[in-house]
Amino acid sequence: MDITTLLFDLGGVCLSNGWDHEQRQRVATQFGFEYEAYDARHRQVVDSLERGQLSLEDYLDWTLFYEPRPFTRPEIEQAIFDLSTPIQPTLDLVRRLHDGRRYMLATLNNESLELNNFRINKFKLCEIFTVFFSSCYLNMTKPTPTIYRHALDLLQREPGECLFVDDRPMNCEVARILGMQTIQFKDADQLAHELKQHGVEV
Repeated sequence: MDITTLLFDLGGVCLSNGWDHEQRQRVATQFGFEYEAYDARHRQVVDSLERGQLSLEDYLDWTLFYEPRPFTRPEIEQAIFDLSTPIQPTLDLVRRLHDGRRYMLATLNNESLELNNFRINKFKLCEIFTVFFSSCYLNMTKPTPTIYRHALDLLQREPGECLFVDDRPMNCEVARILGMQTIQFKDADQLAHELKQHGVEV
């Protein structure tokens, strides 16, 4: 079946990871708070954060500002946003796919609402992606099969005509079990090569 639709993860594929272990440790080091205590509280609520059920403000109140701190919530929020950077070779590749106008381009990504909106706006992702199947909008996260099925239903596409790109093996495995074609992302050159192997004109 010919591919009509390409779905991309964002963090680790098109952009740096948003708020993963590495980013959290960097902010903890920058502001000098104990990472282990913070991370224990983070793990209790991260699912709600990424599902859009918990605002970034409430998340920070629970994980950090339950006691007095020598820094402010806006300072932490800005530090979180400042960590986002583009993976430019991938974005350039996706833009070429967009300009070719042969495929529908969408994202399928896990992210909190405020950070997701910030990244979409900062990196002008609306210029290249038609729709964003983000966990914070759909109230479900990868690798739960439901989020893939929901994206397929909304797209009105058969699984076999969709190709999903993600850097995490489990996320790709679930998509593949559901009948989607997949590429586990390593770098932009590898992605371009494997897209061509799938018959995608790059």
